[in-house]
Amino acid sequence: MKAQVSQRWVLSFADLSLLLLAFFVMLQAQTADRMKLTASLRGAFGGQGQGGNGSAMTVQGFAAGQMFEAGEAILRPAARQRLQAIGADAARTGARVIVASQGRDGQSARLDAWELSAARTTAVARAIRTGGVADAMIEISIPPMRASEPAKGQRISVQQFPGKAARRP
Repeated sequence: MKAQVSQRWVLSFADLSLLLLAFFVMLQAQTADRMKLTASLRGAFGGQGQGGNGSAMTVQGFAAGQMFEAGEAILRPAARQRLQAIGADAARTGARVIVASQGRDGQSARLDAWELSAARTTAVARAIRTGGVADAMIEISIPPMRASEPAKGQRISVQQFPGKAARRP
């Protein structure tokens, strides 16, 4: 009589391999630029990373410390004009706009670090809105921040996704 060889180890091996793969994906997601990662994932799954006519989304990044008055959420005039121009362009093309914040600056006399980051992100969205973009076409993204993380500066990115008018041939 022949002894049967059990193949149950294959299931455990496959489970271990998938867990290891998931670990490395999560590790990469935490260290990479989140905007580039989400854009590449969106493009890989046929999302709106690329418009239907081949036009790519527009991504612009800004250092918050250079755009705002020190310790405040008050835009400098040149930054306000640039953001209004972005809003006018998005309104003209019917683009959807996502304003995303990463990191934080130190606290000011009036605001703690989180409040300052949130107020600055909102100020950017409002300046873009004054360019003519409807409120429904603007999305704000502020990921969670840990109090234990040091304040290394805030970066605000503005992404424009082509609107329906831009995707039609």
